Amino acid sequence: MDIPMTTTLSAPEQGVLRLPAARPRSRPAAPPAARITGVGTAVTADSYSQRELLDIFDITDPRIRSVFLNSAIDRRHLTLPPRDAAGAVLPESQGALLAKHRRLAVEMGANAVRECLARIGADPRDIDYLCCVTTTGFLTPGLSAFLIRELGIEVRCHRVDVVGMGCNAGLNALGGTAAWSAAHPGRLALMVCTEACSAAYVIDGSMRTAVVNSLFGDGAAAIALVAPADGDAAAEPAGPRILSFASHLITDAMGAMRYDWDDDQHKFSFYLDPDIPYVVGAHAERVVDRLLGGHHLRRSDIRHWLVHSGGKKVIDAVRVNLGLSRHDVRHTIGVLRDHGNLSSGSFLFSYRRLIEEGVVRRGDHGVMMTMGPGSTIETALVQW
Repeated sequence: MDIPMTTTLSAPEQGVLRLPAARPRSRPAAPPAARITGVGTAVTADSYSQRELLDIFDITDPRIRSVFLNSAIDRRHLTLPPRDAAGAVLPESQGALLAKHRRLAVEMGANAVRECLARIGADPRDIDYLCCVTTTGFLTPGLSAFLIRELGIEVRCHRVDVVGMGCNAGLNALGGTAAWSAAHPGRLALMVCTEACSAAYVIDGSMRTAVVNSLFGDGAAAIALVAPADGDAAAEPAGPRILSFASHLITDAMGAMRYDWDDDQHKFSFYLDPDIPYVVGAHAERVVDRLLGGHHLRRSDIRHWLVHSGGKKVIDAVRVNLGLSRHDVRHTIGVLRDHGNLSSGSFLFSYRRLIEEGVVRRGDHGVMMTMGPGSTIETALVQW
């Protein structure tokens, strides 16, 4: 086969072949960024003040009462155990708790999806991808299958279930959902975080369980994602673009937040190390600066902060270490006050409040941040 030469070979170049210069190749266009186009939230029917819960469970230990009453939480939505004729709370078996989780997770998740779809003028049959997140119970088949049946979503819908990752899982799942959306422009993807924390309680009078029992509430949140089709910027849907994610796993604190089996109670039981706020706070700067550095941004460039409502001490630790004001985390504080810690969906309750506040402007950057077992910090950068 003849090989065309660009020049005649000189003596020092004997045996060296020069091929024609390669034509420059154009880089493939980057896939369109997924945009958040709508949000919906749901809670269970009954809410209780912290003092009401202390009375219902007949908690008189002053140390435990102090934990409840100094939590920065006013009310939480919970589905309490049944009571006997005298009004005393009856114990629930692990089987009863799993049944409660299934009922509440489907009910709240479906309501959050309906509200989200109503806000964007869509129908359940328009959903092409459904990602469901939960930690407060286990289902096989997954929650996504139950929601597809409950809502009448097309059975061809792609689905994923993220189970057991904890309070950080909303952003873990958002990464996968955003990637699917970007790879399928113009098609509707939904992510649902639904946490029936009422199905994950152990009542034993110990300080370990008191911290958990004073904090969590029931809630679900759903967001819709669409990437613009045909690369037409003019046709881009409203809502922030999801630019990137950054994660940080604190391997030295693997056991600081965990949901494991309690042999004495014959139930799963959640544990929170008292030092976890300081552990999370100490690592917050590292992951946030890495997230922003990839876009040549500084913390002062971020207009909106949507941080997981993990608890008063967690919020304070993150705020201090990142140099944020109370105004920066006003929605995080408000969600904790009105709902408690809603686990994986907490940051989406804050997102909804920000959208309804009406202060976002085109070009604004925002950071979403969640924390959970691992111990893990997850972040996402968005831009309107």
